[in-house]
Amino acid sequence: MSKMSCESSAMLDRARARRVPTPGTATILALGKAFPSQLVPQECLVEGYIRDTKCIDTTIKEKLERLCKTTTVRTRYTVMCKDILDKYPELVTEGSPTIRQRLEIANSAVVEMATEASKACIKEWGRSVEDITHIVYVSSSEIRLPGGDLYIANQLGLKNDVGRVMLYFLGCYGGVTGLRVAKDIAENNPGSRVLLTTSETTILGFRPPNNARPYDLVGAALFGDGAAAVIIGADPMLGQESPFMELNYAIQQFLPDTQNVINGKLSEEGISFKLGRDLPQKIDDNIEGFCRKLMKKRNLMNFNDLFWAVHPGGPAILNKLENTLRLKSEKLECSRKALMDYGNVSSNTIFYVIENMRENLKREDGEEWGLALAFGPGITFEGILIRSL
Repeated sequence: MSKMSCESSAMLDRARARRVPTPGTATILALGKAFPSQLVPQECLVEGYIRDTKCIDTTIKEKLERLCKTTTVRTRYTVMCKDILDKYPELVTEGSPTIRQRLEIANSAVVEMATEASKACIKEWGRSVEDITHIVYVSSSEIRLPGGDLYIANQLGLKNDVGRVMLYFLGCYGGVTGLRVAKDIAENNPGSRVLLTTSETTILGFRPPNNARPYDLVGAALFGDGAAAVIIGADPMLGQESPFMELNYAIQQFLPDTQNVINGKLSEEGISFKLGRDLPQKIDDNIEGFCRKLMKKRNLMNFNDLFWAVHPGGPAILNKLENTLRLKSEKLECSRKALMDYGNVSSNTIFYVIENMRENLKREDGEEWGLALAFGPGITFEGILIRSL
């Protein structure tokens, strides 16, 4: 047999070895992402933030330096730049009513990023934009009527009868909520193809540092901007679509009386957040039971037999989860890499984690089953039992 024949045979064997999608169950068919043009290395962040906010408090600078070292973030993208600060200098004036200015920047920025991510996703998918039947748009960074879903649909050239869903202000669990909603749409509308796109910017929360708001520094050290998009559909078309992950079973759960642990309030000055110090412990106390509930659907028992797509809210949450579930160190590698490369980008980040693990799961010894998890205000848990195809 010739070398070419051997290679062709090997390719066919690998193709046959790929797992067959479960009929009627939603799958991820393509993925795309997009970011603003400004890339900020973590080692440059402190000097830039202190300069831009005209902060002269050395204790604040020292605290931010310590935080930047503990977040594990190395780079992140940001919409905020010198041109914006030159145009809107009031953004760094304490107490200024700037919600109008912030929304002028954020509303257009998130749509631009979501549109770019969606175009990249549709290109990878390979089918016509006219074949998209629904759009689900997730963002905690814009406020207006109509919402960004309509603007994105127009800019992409979607049909005017496309089914639109807008998910506002879910925070860090929004991406997995979007997957759950897209899964329900795809599975209940045979032949449908759902574009799910998420887009976030920190513009609404950017402000000068203040000792009375310590979480502002955590946000400055940890969060970034960007967008992501996926195409979801059941019963993939053979030869036309390339499913790589199946959304097998999804649940949401909130922890009673924890609504003040993650607290976000919108005011004339933008949005401000408070995080309770007990957030990692609250997640830690409840995560095993939540994961077991998902795993029970397929009689899965061993946490280390799964692959893990976990939203990296911060290193403390990942460390707690790893220790509590006794996970091997490599199990959260894709989450740690996403945090390192992009920071916490709220609802988008789960898709950067999934992209990181897509190549890993192509290994011959790659796990079949995994969990996609995210946590956010509520405290709310979102989880999906996922299957590698």
